[in-house]
Amino acid sequence: MMARTGRRGFLKHGLIAAGGLGLGLTAWSRIAGGGTPPVFHKALGPLAPVNDQTSGLPILNLPQGFQYQSFAWAGETLGDGYPSPSSCDGMGVVKEEHGIVTLVRNHELRGSSGPIGDPEKAWDNTGGGTTTLKFDTVRGRPLDSLISLGGTLNNCAGGVTPWGTWLSCEEAPMTPALRHLGGDSRQKLWRLKDARKSHGYVFEVRPEGEQNPRPIKAMGQFYHEATAIDPDSGVVYMTEDKAPYAGFYRYLPDVPGQLHQGGKLQMLRVEGRNELIRSVPRGKPMATDWVDIADPGQGHAARTHDGAGVVNQGLLAGATAFLSLEGCIFHDGIVYFTSKAGGEAGAGQVFRLDIAQGLLELIYEATDRNSFSGPDNIVFSPRGSLMICEDRLGMFTKAQYIAGLSELDGLFAFCQVNPDLKGTYKGHNLSRTALSSEWAGVCFSADGQWMFVNLYNPGVTFAISGPWQDGPV
Repeated sequence: MMARTGRRGFLKHGLIAAGGLGLGLTAWSRIAGGGTPPVFHKALGPLAPVNDQTSGLPILNLPQGFQYQSFAWAGETLGDGYPSPSSCDGMGVVKEEHGIVTLVRNHELRGSSGPIGDPEKAWDNTGGGTTTLKFDTVRGRPLDSLISLGGTLNNCAGGVTPWGTWLSCEEAPMTPALRHLGGDSRQKLWRLKDARKSHGYVFEVRPEGEQNPRPIKAMGQFYHEATAIDPDSGVVYMTEDKAPYAGFYRYLPDVPGQLHQGGKLQMLRVEGRNELIRSVPRGKPMATDWVDIADPGQGHAARTHDGAGVVNQGLLAGATAFLSLEGCIFHDGIVYFTSKAGGEAGAGQVFRLDIAQGLLELIYEATDRNSFSGPDNIVFSPRGSLMICEDRLGMFTKAQYIAGLSELDGLFAFCQVNPDLKGTYKGHNLSRTALSSEWAGVCFSADGQWMFVNLYNPGVTFAISGPWQDGPV
């Protein structure tokens, strides 16, 4: 069984979803920025098409010796009788016992479809939520599956907790009473005519099945993306996926492990910098502190429905602006997070924040939107590489990558959607869906022998295994 403790006795080593080796703060400065597709790693070799053990189709390109199987395709019937939702986004391993891995998977769905799962247990009449998937790593096969959260909106990423639950984040600050005031262009896509409750919150999900969900309102109403928890202090770090300005936040719970009991929301301030969107020196540590958010529930600026109420409070108090923040992971006293569109080329950045020293550093910047770009969900591999899901801004022109980033090897390719993919499975035309899809939700089993990851479109999860000992993944 994966070592776990109660809410008050946090994990000291963390789940494998936040595993990996610690690296010195300035050691990353030797990594070059990326302007070409990631190269193959010498210990892994080049990528080549490999047939999916489930569909028989060559969906993925992988290094020699690796294999995979797909499961929980959108439209399939789950173990509880409901159809498996589409738009598979963030995911994490919340439990592992006797080789049985329990995953919770987000679904970034909007308001027109009605709730997934049981309407009586849904937060609202909106389409987002989560599924719980079980996978037997000993026998190498999927097991049970069910809806574990319904009635939410645009559930992007989130993060595992040290006590075995999943924080699911709504990238959708919406308040029905203010909807008549308009909003930004994204809100027009949410199709919210049937929504009855406010959105833009974090929900804590128990993997066992649908409960009566309650948002953690003290964590703020904004464009939530991902979370990462310091297992020693219980502090929750959070990213915001917003343009033109986004914040990096932390939530200090009044009672560690009891997030619903209230707490303080703060936004990061970097000394001497109003923003870290452009002209950020790589490998140069920057001093930081935090400013309080006076009203976390003020999700919109006065007399608007713009979703900028929280970030504006932080900026007015002197905090620092980022752009479109995405993935977030905690390891060994360091929080790593990504910007999908920051940097000189608007192609993405990767930052690391040393909590004890209060120092922030840019460790990677993509220099070309037409190559590897748009870093999104991240996780540390058991062998010490930061694995990055690509959400490339020009994604309609090439199949996307899962890449690794390490201090020794720089950026390298581990997996790619097969650029020559053709075929249909479960009613999904893969050349029209998978080839233009982002990757999401990468995580590992406790023994490091299985990688789990989602292809957002058509909506499917992969379990990848192979000769991990040969390389850095």
